[in-house]
Amino acid sequence: MSNVENILGSAQTRGTQNNLPYAGALTPEETYQLISEVQSVVLVDVRSRAELELVGRVPLATHIEWAFYPGMVANPDFGAQLQAQVDKESTIVFMCRTGGRSHNAALLAQQLGYGKAYNMLEGFEGEANEHKQRTLINGWKHAGLPWTN
Repeated sequence: MSNVENILGSAQTRGTQNNLPYAGALTPEETYQLISEVQSVVLVDVRSRAELELVGRVPLATHIEWAFYPGMVANPDFGAQLQAQVDKESTIVFMCRTGGRSHNAALLAQQLGYGKAYNMLEGFEGEANEHKQRTLINGWKHAGLPWTN
């Protein structure tokens, strides 16, 4: 079994264990390995444009806002934008700040017929510690994966 098959198998097992209706859940490290090794894997960052500008972005990620800043108003065109930018046969991984919006995006993608939709656990910034600081416990940035400001 290849490394990619092992990663996707682990993600699918997490999905089954957590009763997820989409393909599964990946760690940031697994996500990075997939997008590095498989050209057809699409990472979709669903954070707001403000978050990208203020916190940082992942190179090569496609960006479709789940909600708009300020006020985090839902993007009514998210589904249409996803369908216009990402082929339904692609393996798609959704990422947000901590994993909540990306979970919702993966749910919608599955409903739209994306059979290989995954959520990236932990998100870009990860969980907040007791002082409400992020990037210190987990997440893409904490793992030392590539990002730009």
